[in-house]
Amino acid sequence: MPATDTALRQHVINLLTGGNAHATFDDAVKNLAPELRGKTPKGAGHSPWQLLEHLRIAQWDILEFSRDPKHQSPDWPSGYWPAKPAPPDDKAWDKSVRAFRRDLKALCDLVADESIDLFVPIPHGDGQTVLREALLAADHNAYHVGQLILVRRLIGAWK
Repeated sequence: MPATDTALRQHVINLLTGGNAHATFDDAVKNLAPELRGKTPKGAGHSPWQLLEHLRIAQWDILEFSRDPKHQSPDWPSGYWPAKPAPPDDKAWDKSVRAFRRDLKALCDLVADESIDLFVPIPHGDGQTVLREALLAADHNAYHVGQLILVRRLIGAWK
């Protein structure tokens, strides 16, 4: 495997896991009081719960599309956003955080897998590549992690 391929894979993984030019997912979800998880501040479109679930669902969809030719994406937009601003219980928040982390690790493992050519179109896609999907996930995650931090600031729950 050429050194440039290994370096590219590591750069993409670093981009996915964050922490270089912006806060990480873990920073954004850490220590948010349960009573604030469903709060939508004035002027904001979503609560922390809705943003967390959207991050989880979209990343899961990108991951599954990248590796499963039989995957069916949720309906847009209803399938990507929870209907209610608050999680049903504290366990739902924790479960969503764990699922996001699990899928992020799986996406990083997919990028790191040297048997996968990052530039070859995914057979069941429309020209998409694993590289394109990983960059899409990194971009999407960074955008919504930023939104989550902004919402936390607006509700007084950010350092």
